[in-house]
Amino acid sequence: METMKLLEYLEEIIETSAKVPMTGKVMVSKKEILEVISKIVNCLPGELKKAQWVVDEKERILNEAISEAESMKKENLSILRRQIENHDITREADKRAAEIISSAKKNAKAIRMGARDYADDILHQLDMEIERKSKQMISDLKVQLQQFVDDLEGGIHLNTDSIKENINELRNMK
Repeated sequence: METMKLLEYLEEIIETSAKVPMTGKVMVSKKEILEVISKIVNCLPGELKKAQWVVDEKERILNEAISEAESMKKENLSILRRQIENHDITREADKRAAEIISSAKKNAKAIRMGARDYADDILHQLDMEIERKSKQMISDLKVQLQQFVDDLEGGIHLNTDSIKENINELRNMK
């Protein structure tokens, strides 16, 4: 919710900034805008942090599974050396290690896909909100510019009418 307030504040800064006539541009304080953007970045939803945690946790689980698989392989080699005559134990251990690695890879892939989909959804929502706000700001700026042009045009017409009246008065004074 803080992010929305900051975006509204950013919009207010832009709307209340000094306007550059006939360009549709405004002058803003770079420092103030950068501070607001920094606050927005700091206020990004905790879901993004959670998504990063999920990705980190996936990496930890995968590393742990790989470590466990390596440990099991070393243990299997030791057993093989001690019990060369019993090949079934070694085959069973290799099979179990392969199952653990396969399971870990499946779990890691599922976690990675879930985290990516979640992050993509959050970023898509943020993109849509930014696009909506920017369209609204552009629309407001167009209305303000049109009002300025109309006011300027009205002022010019008043001045030209006054000049024409003065010319007619001068001609009539002859």
